[in-house]
Amino acid sequence: MAVEPPAPTLPGDQTRIHNIGYRSYDGPRLGRSYARRSLYSQSLRGAYGLGRSVKSKVLPMLLFVVMCVPAAIMVAVAVATKATELPLEYTRYAIVMQAVISLYVASQAPQSVSRDLRFKTVPLYFSRPIETADYVRAKFAALASALFILTAAPLLVLYVGALLAKLDFADQTTGFAQGLVSVTLLSLLFAGLGLVVAAVTPRRGFGIAAVIAVLTISYGAVSTLQAIADAQGSTGATRWIGLFSPITLIDGVQSAFLGASSAFPGGVGPSTGEGAVYVLAALSLIAASYGLLMRRYRKVGL
Repeated sequence: MAVEPPAPTLPGDQTRIHNIGYRSYDGPRLGRSYARRSLYSQSLRGAYGLGRSVKSKVLPMLLFVVMCVPAAIMVAVAVATKATELPLEYTRYAIVMQAVISLYVASQAPQSVSRDLRFKTVPLYFSRPIETADYVRAKFAALASALFILTAAPLLVLYVGALLAKLDFADQTTGFAQGLVSVTLLSLLFAGLGLVVAAVTPRRGFGIAAVIAVLTISYGAVSTLQAIADAQGSTGATRWIGLFSPITLIDGVQSAFLGASSAFPGGVGPSTGEGAVYVLAALSLIAASYGLLMRRYRKVGL
């Protein structure tokens, strides 16, 4: 007995519609400003390892403690000896602790941008709703804010300790304000340079080495050239050489306009006129860093 073959099954007969619960979003659209604030806050938290593994917290927190401990010791000495002034000016503290600051920038600038480059997540940020400028501003502001916290906290320790030691309130308040102005400029400058260098490579290790090289080698080279110029009696050349290192730029600005003592050879910093050139050079470096970051991320986001 012949068996009839089964009737052919049409493609449409296999189609099924399943209700798996997808619904359209009808909540508020938070937009670019919310995304920019979120990126800023997460980047700032990440600069101190918050929201990350315990291992990621060790170095930034250790460097923060290292920045604050000398200030606490100075306060203790001033209180114990009933000194009439602090052992170190507010404006000098960041200059003395520049190695710690450079290490912090070298460790956290690549952490802020290198992972996005390595795992190619930058185009996802730019899909919507933020744009290139939002990403760059958030990252720049986050690292600058993290650096300001790192450098301003020990100044606050010094200031509170000076008031507890009953030092002159007006003098201490003026010095504290001058120190805050100095570290604000330093934070912007170091954050811009650190991010530009770190954004060149997606490899975090290479980024750390490159940032350290830029910040420390430039200072070592400038200091050496200044010492040679001072030994040859070229005091004027010493002040102009200071334009070629980030930390000596900050030193020149604060010695010219904030009444700070200078770390230049012989303790002779730039004059007011020369200090104006230092200010222009520092602001130009900050603006150039922002511009280079914009160009870099416009290419990456394509």
